[in-house]
Amino acid sequence: MPVKLIRQYTVFLPNIPGALSKFIELFANEGVNIIGIASEIRDDSGVVRVAVDADRKVSHLLTGAGFTTIETSMISLELPDKPGALLRLTKVLGESNINITTVYGTSFGGSSGRLLLNVSDSEKALEVLQADMGVN
Repeated sequence: MPVKLIRQYTVFLPNIPGALSKFIELFANEGVNIIGIASEIRDDSGVVRVAVDADRKVSHLLTGAGFTTIETSMISLELPDKPGALLRLTKVLGESNINITTVYGTSFGGSSGRLLLNVSDSEKALEVLQADMGVN
């Protein structure tokens, strides 16, 4: 069950046709693969979170294009696609006093799925997950 740190970029976008496409185009033009995306829309604007599996930072691209962005570390891991797997993960983190602040993911329709977590202490969470759940 692989686990690693990745980057998440959070921006505000106007709630208009084409805004998301223009934002996503910045990543595509730089050859940066988006591995997760989530959004929350409120009236005329929205918050978009994009998780990328890239060694280099891309916040300068976003600020250069006029976006105010927040960059955070996230944990990306694969979980078995079976009942109770997410419960086990959340219990292990909670019992280690690690707060999950953002979570999104999906199953691949087979034996596993990807989960993206923003937590209160990502280094401690990596240690806990490697020790208590046998993830690498």
